Amino acid sequence: MDKIRNFVRERRKRLKLTQADLALRAGVGLRFIRDLEQGKKSLRTDTLNKVLRLFGKTLGPVDM
Repeated sequence: MDKIRNFVRERRKRLKLTQADLALRAGVGLRFIRDLEQGKKSLRTDTLNKVLRLFGKTLGPVDM
């Protein structure tokens, strides 16, 4: 989860977006963005994908 948290935070800052701006663009709540960037362990993957799609990424199954 740390990689995702860092990825989102770095991309957001690179684009000079506030957490509120990112939440609005992704269609998620500000609290979700805050929880994500603070490393909350249990986040809804469908909501996380809304944020990641802004950066051309999504979560999905991975073969091991």
